[in-house]
Formats: sequence, C-alpha cells, structure tokens
Amino acid sequence: MSITVPVTVKGAEKLKSELHRLKTIERPAVIVAISEARAQGDLSENAEYDAAKEKQGFIEGRIKEIEGKLSNAQIIDPSSLDGEGRVVFGSTVKLEDLESGVPVTYQIVGDDEADIKLGLISISSPIARALIGKYEGEVAVVKAPGGDREYEVMEVLYI
Repeated sequence: MSITVPVTVKGAEKLKSELHRLKTIERPAVIVAISEARAQGDLSENAEYDAAKEKQGFIEGRIKEIEGKLSNAQIIDPSSLDGEGRVVFGSTVKLEDLESGVPVTYQIVGDDEADIKLGLISISSPIARALIGKYEGEVAVVKAPGGDREYEVMEVLYI
C-alpha cells in the first residue's frame, strides 16, 4: 500500500522539470562520460570511469526517487481550495510573532518543496503542525527548541 504525499502544483512542476532534465540531459551526458573513460583503457585505475559510474548511480537513484514521489503525489492547487478561512495544506498564512510583534508569511507545502528562505514551510514542520486547522484571529503555540513560541493568525490566503 502506498501513501499519498501532498504536493502543490508548483512543487509537482518542479519535480517534473528535474525529472525531465535528469532523463534528457544528465543521463545521456554521464553515458558519454562513461564510454569516453572506458576508451582510456585500464578501468581498475581509472578515476574518471569510477566518478562517472558513481554519478550515473546517483542520477538513476534520483530518477527513481522522483518517479516514486510523483506516482504517490496528491497534487493540490491552493487557489482552488475552500478551507473556509482555516489553515490547510497549500494555504498561505500571515502571522504575527506575539513576543516580538514581527509579521511573517508562510505557505504550507510538501516536504520536498520546503524552503524557509522563500517562506515555504513543510507540512511536517512543528510550525505547520501547530497552524493546521487554525482560523484568523486564533493563536498557534509552536513547540520550539528554545521554548514555546506564539503566533497569531492574521490572515489565511488560498493563492
């Protein structure tokens, strides 16, 4: 039984793009590198051959990984969600740190899409878990290594 993994439309496109690049550019290039290294003779002391074979293994592994993720992906378009004002997967949440008063904005995305510098937080992160199900005006308590942090949900967007 396979487990479906939520992913946004953007995240799925990013994975498909990487898969296409690996299959059409990276894989053929490493095959050429292997055949060129093989033409140099003795494979037992051929560092280029070893490096190319290692890279080929990485590329093939990554292709399998991405194909597996895409086959188990439940692609969610945040703009078509009706969360009725509730924080759900894919929603963008404007928060205020109640201690510092600093506003922050995050979108809750799949594990592979997460990039805190871009404001994309993983569905499995402590802050996302604390936010899921909350409505505008509610306070989410996040269990952080440095102690509990409180964030007020200022706005929930489905974009």
